[in-house]
Amino acid sequence: MKFKPRNKQTTIIIIVAVIGLLLGGLILGMGKAKSPDEEQEHGHVETKGHADEEHHGEKGDAKHDEAKGHADEEHHAASEAQKGPHGGKLFSKDGYGIELTIFEANVEPEFRLYAYNNDKPLDPSASQVSVTLERLGRKPQVFTFVKEGNYLKGNSVVEEPHSFKVTINARYGDKPYQFAYSQEEGRVNMTDEQLKQNGVKIMTAGPARIKTNLQLIGEIRLNEDRTVHVVPRLAGIVDSVRANAGDQVKKGQVLAVISSQSLSDQRSELLAAQKRLSLARTTYEREKSLWEEKISAEQDYLQARAAMQEAQIMAQSAQQKLAALGASPSSSNLTQYEIRSPIDGVITDKNISTGSVTKEDANIFVVSDLSTVWVDLTVRAEDIGALKVGQKGTVKSSAFDGQDVGAVSYIGALVGEQTRTAKARIVLANPKGLWRPGLPVNVNLVAGEVDVPVAISVDSIQTLGDREVVFGRYGNLLEARPLELGRSDGKLIEVLSGLIVDEKYAGTNSFLIKAEIGKSSAGHDH
Repeated sequence: MKFKPRNKQTTIIIIVAVIGLLLGGLILGMGKAKSPDEEQEHGHVETKGHADEEHHGEKGDAKHDEAKGHADEEHHAASEAQKGPHGGKLFSKDGYGIELTIFEANVEPEFRLYAYNNDKPLDPSASQVSVTLERLGRKPQVFTFVKEGNYLKGNSVVEEPHSFKVTINARYGDKPYQFAYSQEEGRVNMTDEQLKQNGVKIMTAGPARIKTNLQLIGEIRLNEDRTVHVVPRLAGIVDSVRANAGDQVKKGQVLAVISSQSLSDQRSELLAAQKRLSLARTTYEREKSLWEEKISAEQDYLQARAAMQEAQIMAQSAQQKLAALGASPSSSNLTQYEIRSPIDGVITDKNISTGSVTKEDANIFVVSDLSTVWVDLTVRAEDIGALKVGQKGTVKSSAFDGQDVGAVSYIGALVGEQTRTAKARIVLANPKGLWRPGLPVNVNLVAGEVDVPVAISVDSIQTLGDREVVFGRYGNLLEARPLELGRSDGKLIEVLSGLIVDEKYAGTNSFLIKAEIGKSSAGHDH
């Protein structure tokens, strides 16, 4: 029997449908079946549950399961720090906890460590702890701890910067624990290319010879050894004044003219003494001739000689009085007195005017030779030992762009009771008259030369917060290193602590690194 084409097509559709039903049932059956591994795991869980029930004497409850889950969570997050009750970093594992703080209130920064058992404070002596710090460019530093109060205290100061990796090794009972964390401050990443673009030159800290300098403040003063205070020595009326303050004068130049009755009396006395001397000399010569010719007695001769000698003394005395006053012995005007400059110099002060009455002790002119001046220095008591007579000093003025070198000529023997400072003096050549009395100056004295183990460029130093720092170079990292500084010569400065020999640092344009650190706002993370 032959099928028609339509019946043949229907048969094929029925066969395909039957096959689809069979495959669906097979898939459903496989979903309900369990693999041997699943059956084994299910059995292990049931066995563990029975073991728990046997161990505790009862079936485990939800509270026990929650505690177990918490312990597992602590196990996987053993080094993830939380904030502890004392503000430090808190680590915990299997119920044992450690809180590490850097304490620096009124003390040098120190590690303080608190221990916990199941979140309850633990006797510090029950734990043995050491902490290892790893810093850039430094060997690891190990801290040990001793009990102090309710905490363990580190045996060393935690030096700045507080930028390091920390590893905590602890033992409680017979079980060891280890935790770790890291913190950064004052650090920035800059490649060599970036440093080059910003003009930052990397230098190396190392030994140097430094001229130890002493920075002092001073004031230009008149050289008192070459300054004369002019007084008239006679009271009188000022007829004329021929010089003013600031004038350059020569020795013997007339500064003023006064009329003095006292001078007139002195000149009259000299004239009278000279007349008496002339008469006495004539009488003496006559009596001497008569005595030699045996005409008169020797007694007359001796009396004439005595009278002449007495007249000589009187005339000489009157002349010396005028010389002491600085007045000429004779003048067409007996009362006129010329006041002359005693030295070459500049009139630095004038207290006289025409028509005024002046006293014999009035200070009417001050004439000073300004070819040299004094630099009076104020020296702190602790710096006096660094000064020596003859020591060279560089004098600089902030009023104009000029400097000169002079030598220390005087060091005061006394220290002021209130100021606790002493006086010292430098004699400074002033051929051009640039150094004017009253001018404040800064003086740099070379106290000596000294070899130092570590020195850096003065230009590399920056200020972060209240600390002077330099930026150490470690690979592509630059980190602020607080410094303790010593002696300096203005170009190099001694490093007492903060950098070590052969350590690299940013020597020029370091302010750009400071700016980058400021942008990152990297601060303490205690």
